[in-house]
Amino acid sequence: MSKAPAKKHDAVDLLDADHIAVKKLFTAYKKLCDNNAPAEEKREIAEKICQELTVHAQIEEEIFYPQVREAINDDPLLDEAEVEHGTAKDLIAQISGMDPEDDLYDARVTVLGEYIDHHVKEEREEMFPKARKSELDLVAMADELSERKLELMEEFKTEEV
Repeated sequence: MSKAPAKKHDAVDLLDADHIAVKKLFTAYKKLCDNNAPAEEKREIAEKICQELTVHAQIEEEIFYPQVREAINDDPLLDEAEVEHGTAKDLIAQISGMDPEDDLYDARVTVLGEYIDHHVKEEREEMFPKARKSELDLVAMADELSERKLELMEEFKTEEV
């Protein structure tokens, strides 16, 4: 019995893996809230969420969105995605400047999660299918995205030291 050929991971797969990973972090955060976990545990997860989303948004804005914009010719879709990123960044900045014991901290993390759910749904249902139907080399783009993501994650590590 032969195995099916391994699926080549492309830019859409890479970005969607980020979506799945951050969704798991939001779920973990909600569990901490539901169980009245210590503030420091919540801070750790919230900081990871903010870091992951910041890096993800940056690689989309630097690499994925410009190429997709050119390839699919759907400016309103890409414009909306960029505005959504801006709003998410505002919430991330608010969360990053707060203490987990502050009023509205949990609410901001929750709203960020809901906002990201909406954004991911639009990408999955509209942008990603259009990108896959385009002439873009999404496999090569995945390498570019991965490389940039590693650079940005390293920058975060050096900032924390």
